[in-house]
Parts: sequence; C-alpha cells; structure tokens
Amino acid sequence: MRKIKLNDITLRDYVAKHGNTLSFKEVVEIAKTLDKLRIDTIGLPAIENVKVGSLLIHTITAAVSYSAVSMPTGTTDESLKRAWDAVCGAKHPRLYLELPVSTVQMEFMSHKRPDKLLEIITDIIGKARKLCKDVEFSALDATRADFDFIVSAVKKAVEAGANTVTICDTAGNMFPQEFKAFIEKLYEAVPELKNVCLAVRCADTLSMAAANVFAAFECGAGEVCVLANAGPSPSAEEVVKILTVRSELCGLSSGVKTTELNRGMQQIAWIARSKKAKEETMFNIGSAAEQGEILLHAGDDLPTVAKAVKKLGYELSDEDTAKVFESFNAAVSKKSVGTKELEAIIASSAMQVPPVYKLKDYVVNCGNCISASAVVHMLKDGRELQGMAVGDGPIDAAILAIEQITGHHYEVDDFQIQAVTEGREAFGSTLIKLRYEGRLYSGTGISTDILGASLGSYMNALNKIAFEEAHN
Repeated sequence: MRKIKLNDITLRDYVAKHGNTLSFKEVVEIAKTLDKLRIDTIGLPAIENVKVGSLLIHTITAAVSYSAVSMPTGTTDESLKRAWDAVCGAKHPRLYLELPVSTVQMEFMSHKRPDKLLEIITDIIGKARKLCKDVEFSALDATRADFDFIVSAVKKAVEAGANTVTICDTAGNMFPQEFKAFIEKLYEAVPELKNVCLAVRCADTLSMAAANVFAAFECGAGEVCVLANAGPSPSAEEVVKILTVRSELCGLSSGVKTTELNRGMQQIAWIARSKKAKEETMFNIGSAAEQGEILLHAGDDLPTVAKAVKKLGYELSDEDTAKVFESFNAAVSKKSVGTKELEAIIASSAMQVPPVYKLKDYVVNCGNCISASAVVHMLKDGRELQGMAVGDGPIDAAILAIEQITGHHYEVDDFQIQAVTEGREAFGSTLIKLRYEGRLYSGTGISTDILGASLGSYMNALNKIAFEEAHN
C-alpha cells in the first residue's frame, strides 16, 4: 500500500492571512501537536523579525522529532542563509522555494520576467540543495500558467536538486478529471518528475479540492498540502478520512491514526482562530485563562460579582449567579477572592445537576518506556460503557477514553492542579474548564490521587454539558 505524505501548512497559511498574531507558545504548541500526530512535514512561515523568528524556529526544531520542518528560502542569498541558519538544527530540515508561474501572478507578485524567474529557480534550488538534502519547489497558480513555462520551471527545479515539486491549483476552478489530465500531461512532458515526489496543493473554490487531490494521487502524486481546518485547502481530517475509509480501493494510506488526528486538529484549529488567538490560553496548565486578574473583596455586591463571572467567560442563569454570590460571601469573609478562587466557586456552586454519566472505575498504565493507556468504565442509565485509549500522559489517555464513550470532544480551555494540604498524603484539587458551543463549563475534583481528582473534575463539567444538552 502506497503511503501518502501530509504537509501541514496551517502556520504558513495563518500568518499569510492574519500576520504574526499567534503567541510564541501557541506556535510551538501547534508544531508539537503536529509532530505528535506524525504529520510528515510542518510548513513554517518566513522569518520577519530575525532575532525573535530565529529563536522561535530553534525552539520548534528542538521540540519536533518526527516531522520535517519546512522553511521558506526567499529569493535572495541572504534570505536563504537566514532560513538555513534557523532550520539547520532540525532532525529533518527542509528548504522551500515558492514562486508564481502564471503570467498574472508573476507580474503582480514577483514583478519579474519569466526568464528571470527561471534563473532564480536554478540559483536558489541549487544553493539550497548544497545545504540541505530535502528541498521543495512550489509552483503557485500552476494550472493557469502557460504550459510550456510550467514545464520549463519544473525541469529547472528538478535539475537543480529539488526532490519535492508542488503543483498548486491556486484558483481552484478545475474539475477532478481536468486536474487529473493536467497532472498526467505534466508527467509526460517532464519524465524527471517520476524520480522525485510530486505534491499537490488544491484550493477549494468549487468544493472539489479533496476530489482533485485524489485525482492527482491516481496519477502518482505522493504528497498533499493540508490545513488543520477546512478552508482554502482540504483539511488533514478530510484527506485521512478518505484514505482510511477507501484504503482498499485506492491502495493508499497516510499512516496517521484518525481518532488522534481529529482531536489534535481540533485543538490546532481552535488556537488558530484569529479572534481567539490573543484572548484564550489553551495549554496553560496550572494557571487561569489570561483574561486579566480578578480581585473581589468583602462588601462587593451581586452586580460586581456577576460582572467578574462574565469576565471569566461564563454565561450563568440568574439562579446560578445567586448561588455563586452566596458562596462568594461565605469565602470572602476569610480572605479576598481572586481569579482562581472565583473559578473554584463557580465550578462547585453553579449549575449543579444530577449526573448523566457516573465514573465506575478506571485503569491507567504509564511509564517512561511505554505510551500511556487507559481503560475507563462509566455508567449511563444503568448501562455500563467502556472506553480505551492511548494518550500523551495518563490524564490525556483517560480523557480520550471518556471521549470515546461519549462520542464527543470538548475543548479543554483551562486545567489547573494544586495541593490543598501538605505532606505525602496531601489532597490535590483540580479545576477544568470545557468549552462547548462557545460556552464554558467548569468542574472541580479533590483527592489524594491526582488522576482521580482530574477525572472527577472532568466528569463534573461533562455532566453539566450533558444535562443542558438533554434539556434543550
């Protein structure tokens, strides 16, 4: 069965649309998640600020072990050197040259004549290959280019040392049979393409990107550019799902696990939402969401407390707000109430519901030489349900097992762990916030077993969501 490589260009596409609005930590987390999912290549954006950008790339290359890390070379010796200096420490570095090849885009994007563009391809690809064994040439708007010119550009790239050539259907106006004919014609005109990896990047203008991608696979293409969420290019989930469901028919596979991919890509898509990128913290374990510190004192009235609750992102009913205010008054007599304390009050006081799911038992195996795995048994309406999963640590594995049972994935908006007593038998308190349909649901747990406390808080929040779903 032939393996298809996945080249995730989420970070590159995001920066092109929204600029560098993702935080340092968010970019690194996205790269780490892609590597964990065993995506073959991670496409990074070009470096703008040399000092900050280089540090970011060095951090990513140190954190990524499976995926190739692809850096744009630019079209000058200086930009090529900067790209290589940044990515050379990666376990699998890749240098990437992207140029427009259609007449329209050459005129408006590169402002260079066709003969000059061919010179750049030969020069930059040749120098890049001397530095790095993995070099990619990407031909933008290839399907609208003069065919003789695209043939010349691809030949120059392969001759100079490119071992991956990406054909971009930037307009996205082709039907699958047209794109297949185009790729077949290109293979015939450039026999050298059979000695390298042909990749495709298809726009979804006519909602046919995935179909066009598989048409190219039929011709021999071996790599596809994907995004974390559906958009200008097909999503990784969409491509992998088709490869998995129709693997026997098409004789292709990706080597990526569908369940883990879905969860990881949903996390990445959430981070990469431009309106959320600066407002929410997804992976800030042990701290409250970065929404501004809250400090309430004795004497603060109900409207003040309600405003603070809303600032944290919760939408509570008047009844639940009253319950939170009552618990706040009990707590504030002893000390001022900050963000963490208010979060705990909300989780323990608001929307306390009869449990839809009950945790019966769980078994978790983990160690420094095995992947963490979990088996979880839960009860619902008197029926026993079982989930099994492998995750990145015991808590992640247990939550994945619960998600397998419920059939739902909820975004973990925040997860906090802290000791509430001292000594070896100290109680640990956990607070988790799940986001569902734009709303926050929090739960708390306490136990000498921190895993038990974590699952307790997750179940607490999960039951609030399940109860509200059942009554809407």
